[in-house]
Amino acid sequence: MTTNGTNPGAGVAQVQPDSMDTTSGEARVVLVTGAARRVGATIARGLHAAGLRVLIHYRGSRTDAEDLVAELNAERPDSARALQADLLDLEAIERLAHEAEAAWGRLDFLVNNASTFYATAVGEITPQSWDDLIGSNLKAPTFLTQACNPALQRQQGAVVNIVDIHALRPLKGYPVYSAAKAGLWALTQAYARELGPDVRVNGVAPGAILAPEEAENTGTHEAMIERTALKREGTPEDIARTVRFLLLDAPYITGQVVPVDGGRSASQ
Repeated sequence: MTTNGTNPGAGVAQVQPDSMDTTSGEARVVLVTGAARRVGATIARGLHAAGLRVLIHYRGSRTDAEDLVAELNAERPDSARALQADLLDLEAIERLAHEAEAAWGRLDFLVNNASTFYATAVGEITPQSWDDLIGSNLKAPTFLTQACNPALQRQQGAVVNIVDIHALRPLKGYPVYSAAKAGLWALTQAYARELGPDVRVNGVAPGAILAPEEAENTGTHEAMIERTALKREGTPEDIARTVRFLLLDAPYITGQVVPVDGGRSASQ
């Protein structure tokens, strides 16, 4: 087994019991949306290291997705595949759900990570920005979870939604994004009731984890760090570890959203 020069033994040696179906002995399967880059890629790597087979969803970052799949398959053959879909397209969402289960004949877990983030000051909100921000952050998780639900029910699986601390503390200048994430927080709790008892649904609410790619959002990110109790930025690994816990090690937790924000939620 090759390791691609990184993290020797990250494949079979790190497979955890909860990542395997104890009846069939097969590795369980997770679909991570927006997984080609940044936090999504770190979540995918963490779940793969735990022994899961990983489906890397992407919209336009094909090269990044294919590179990540190659990296993971070098660690453990036939353990990762890439799936493309525009999550603003409901037909594409249905196709993605079908392809996800068909990849290895099962789908155990879903991580709704894909997101769009940018400012929409009052007076500058457009129907297009509304459709984009609500679509990626709320509508897509709603319909993708619904489409994946039959497969998840068959495996008594779980869903983790990547929310945001600004769901409860709206970020000034970002009313549509904040509203979309507030909706996703509520959806997490609602779906926990709707999909139970066989499917658990939880969320993770990141704080200041990665500096935004757009320079216009950098000042906001720095201000968030200053308001944390720990006075430092978090890492994508902090999010990935929490997602892994909620999927694999929390069988009696559902309907909860866990802030991973360095204590920002405790500050006024």
